[in-house]
Amino acid sequence: MVLDNVTLPVARVIASPLIRGAEGLEGVEGPVIFASNHASHVDTALLLTCLPLRFRHRTVVAAAADYFFDRRWKADASSFLLATIPIERTKVNRQSADQAAELLADGWNLVIFPEGGRSPDGWAQEFRGGDAYLAKRTGRPVVSVHLGGTRHLLPKGGTGLHRSRTTVTFGPPLWPEEGESTRRFGARIETSVATMANEARSDWWTARKQAASGSTPPLQGPDAAPWRRSWMLSAAPDRRDIDDGVEWPKPTR
Repeated sequence: MVLDNVTLPVARVIASPLIRGAEGLEGVEGPVIFASNHASHVDTALLLTCLPLRFRHRTVVAAAADYFFDRRWKADASSFLLATIPIERTKVNRQSADQAAELLADGWNLVIFPEGGRSPDGWAQEFRGGDAYLAKRTGRPVVSVHLGGTRHLLPKGGTGLHRSRTTVTFGPPLWPEEGESTRRFGARIETSVATMANEARSDWWTARKQAASGSTPPLQGPDAAPWRRSWMLSAAPDRRDIDDGVEWPKPTR
């Protein structure tokens, strides 16, 4: 299989991922919707290869129809290599939503990037809510995912692939609450990803304290001039450079 025999070894060499939170998926019954931030074309391959085995071989990826399916050869290549399905990112498309819902009903997991495209500067874009809509429609949980460091591998507009260490963090499964709107549920999913991003910049305890107080920094970064946004992003510490891959203590039960 291409994913296990080609993509996974390459991802391990190029991205050297540190996987966190995967143990939280052990009791989760599929199918699930994996919702992740998006900074690089490498994100899809990296996320798929970091999924636990029981999810990895039953997962499809919602990919931008106007980019990956605008030409026959691109559609065939992305479908074969990454098990992608087309989804509209600029408007609501019933056919795309129906196809995704049918695959979930058939037992397939779904990877979706709620931003609708790659980050232009390293900070995330606002989530568009497709993940929350599908979860409410199908009754399946959303597992939030944060991919850290992938912008160094192949950023938007970049021309070459570079080796860099990355972190893949899985959050707890989320279900819509009774009476909760799609917009509010989508905001909770985005906040979950933001909490994991905050952990990558600080530590587990600080991220959880700020989450409890409602002061988690937004994924979109500061409302500032481009140079300041770039400086603040590059100035944020990489916990892997500090602790060399050692995870921060987990809470006691």
